[in-house]
Amino acid sequence: MSQEMDLNNKYEAKNIQVLKGLEAVRKRPSMYIGTTSQRGLHHLVYEVVDNSIDEALAGFCKKIKIELLEGDKVRVTDDGRGIPVDIHPSEKIPGVEVAMTMLHAGGKFDRSTYKVSGGLHGVGVSVVNALSEYLEVEIFKEGKDYHQRYERGKKATKLKVVGDTKKTGTRITFRPDPKIFDTLEFDFEGLSSRFLELAYLNAGIRIVFTDERSGSKRKEIFEFSGGIKSFVEYLSDTKKPLHKPIYLAKEIKQTIIEIAMQYTDSYQEAIFTYVNNINTHEGGTHLSGFKAALTRTLNDYAKKNNLLKKADFTLSGDDVREGLTAVISIKMIDPQFEGQTKTKLGNSEIKGVVET
Repeated sequence: MSQEMDLNNKYEAKNIQVLKGLEAVRKRPSMYIGTTSQRGLHHLVYEVVDNSIDEALAGFCKKIKIELLEGDKVRVTDDGRGIPVDIHPSEKIPGVEVAMTMLHAGGKFDRSTYKVSGGLHGVGVSVVNALSEYLEVEIFKEGKDYHQRYERGKKATKLKVVGDTKKTGTRITFRPDPKIFDTLEFDFEGLSSRFLELAYLNAGIRIVFTDERSGSKRKEIFEFSGGIKSFVEYLSDTKKPLHKPIYLAKEIKQTIIEIAMQYTDSYQEAIFTYVNNINTHEGGTHLSGFKAALTRTLNDYAKKNNLLKKADFTLSGDDVREGLTAVISIKMIDPQFEGQTKTKLGNSEIKGVVET
């Protein structure tokens, strides 16, 4: 290599770029939401709704309202405790501003606030803020109605009291940034299926989803007292069930396990797995534990009751899952997901916990 090339290719401290605040999110959005297509656009909505669901899991929220508004805007309102508005002890700014403008800041790290959560653990709402042309937050707390506006992740107005209220909760209205996303077209059906899932996974929560855009006025209300047992019945709706759904629930080592299952006349298996309300499409250790336990249990039962013609014959995993519809829902502290968008659970100990 020539001396000239050496000089041109020096790697010095000045070459290290520092992205402050939320600049990193705007520069590499796909690292945080997977894609800037419609799927990523929907991911923003899910992140805001997940915060409301976390309030519900903590026992403080009963109703969540999601609205698609004119001008490619989304509004999410809940009746939870409201994001903190008091001054943060170390950052010296309101708690809501910390949550909105700082990555890895949030109540999800504090186990006394949220034992389990589905949001991106202090990344979620700040990422939505970073990737929005503007975001407005309204907080109903301690008799006051607070308001603040952000533009492309940066504070545009100070947090101020705009009125009195008897309500509690949080309302977030945002418009995704057209400079970031390939499309700003929200798909009602696609979003609706996720909210249906959330209502099944959290028995008793009421989710109201409306489309206020001109030409497409629609409204869906999701609320299921039966939880995942109702979910299995819904999933088996087009098949012929062979029995009523079996429902199992247990808490082991601060992990809440819910399983609902039903055999049908279908030849296909349909198993859906969730961790803290997140659909783990690629399965993971909770699914491995379920499959192993189901195969072992049915083989043990068949042998004890002499249901197998040959003593050395065993049923395979495929045999025992034929025609099975099942929902596995785990709620746990510190889930380890493979990848930021969380499609596979990696906690090794969960296999044994579910199998038990």
